[in-house]
Amino acid sequence: MGMTITEKILAKHAGKKEAKPGDNVWVNVDILMTHDVCGPGTFAIFKREFGADAKVWNKNKVVVIPDHYIFTADVHAHRNVDILRDFVKEQSIPNFYDVHTPNYKGVCHVALPEEGFTRPGEVLFGTDSHTCTAGAFGEFATGIGNTDAAFILGTGKLWVKVPETMKFVFEGEMPPYLMAKDLILAAIGEIGVDGATYRTMEFSGSTVSRMTMEDRMTLCNMVIEAGGKNGVCAADQTTIDYVRARTNVEFECFYNDADAKFHSVHHFNVKEIEPLVAKPHSPDNKAKVSEVAGTKLDRAYIGSCTGGKISDFVAAAKTMYGEKVKIDTFVVPATTEVSRQMKETKVKDKTVWQILEEAGCRIGDASCAACLGGPSDTFGRLNGVEVCISSTNRNFPGRMGSKKSQVYLASPYTVAASALKGVITNPREIFN
Repeated sequence: MGMTITEKILAKHAGKKEAKPGDNVWVNVDILMTHDVCGPGTFAIFKREFGADAKVWNKNKVVVIPDHYIFTADVHAHRNVDILRDFVKEQSIPNFYDVHTPNYKGVCHVALPEEGFTRPGEVLFGTDSHTCTAGAFGEFATGIGNTDAAFILGTGKLWVKVPETMKFVFEGEMPPYLMAKDLILAAIGEIGVDGATYRTMEFSGSTVSRMTMEDRMTLCNMVIEAGGKNGVCAADQTTIDYVRARTNVEFECFYNDADAKFHSVHHFNVKEIEPLVAKPHSPDNKAKVSEVAGTKLDRAYIGSCTGGKISDFVAAAKTMYGEKVKIDTFVVPATTEVSRQMKETKVKDKTVWQILEEAGCRIGDASCAACLGGPSDTFGRLNGVEVCISSTNRNFPGRMGSKKSQVYLASPYTVAASALKGVITNPREIFN
């Protein structure tokens, strides 16, 4: 029987010839990532179950990245990072990207690819639901809870049910006003926030083949917003070139068999997709930007694992070049590497950083910042009854701070265009 990419990866890591949807298998883990929100709980469970002096199964396969609640005066947030430091020191874990050091990175889901930890054919788990981002690299990547992570720390294995695969085929050349964010909002809008529950969402087609790794990461990042177990794009030369530039670790690429079985196949012609938003308070509350254009806004936000990559800020800079924002606009690079790229990458005759700063954007330190609300002094946090348009991935009540606020999710093009007008604005206006 033919197998999908996900089934093949799980079969290989379980030491089996085949893995079918619904099978339960023990898989060997290549990378485990944790951060400041879930790391302390994970480490506590590990010590409780494996012993106070237990050693992790493989210190080189554990990656620890503080990124969520770090630039704050909150003592509890500081305590969490201290717990990470103590554990890393005790276990001699080399892959630790500590805040306030030259080694600091930023958001884990963008830092992992930058540092060469996302590789085709591997199994990556992280204590964060958006770990599915790494599926863009042709691997099995998904978020897990603290207990599962603690078990991996002790054994290097996890018990996994093999998911069915839903296929999303995007065909055609991307219009200049669309971004990968519009495509994933279209997919989630079609199937709903529970439409892919415990399934793989696989992205393919000529549009995806032409995408950069960052665009593919945007697609896979929001799989969890449809309830998906993991997202995946088949590895190709684009993938291999990106990974090879960052690591010399050997890897194996897997592809669907010709007779692989899919739960369902969903086709999209990208020329027929309009710029989209997800209206409050759910990522599947889809609307065309044209349907909500003119909605008054109090602030705009460009950042996060979904919308804080260099390509996202280049898009914003193209839109904002020589213009001024009309509302409070917060810009948060995902990583320190992205910050550096913003200061070097040019749009016309100016750097991305310069354009955004001159437009009146407030630029923060690389981190998750307001995407997850955070302590009250978090940069960009919603504090009152604001209406916000954001390039982040969730818009549930209170997600970015105040429960009274409303958050519209959109592409960086749409967010930037809306920031300039102070109301939700179709980026097609800019490109026309």
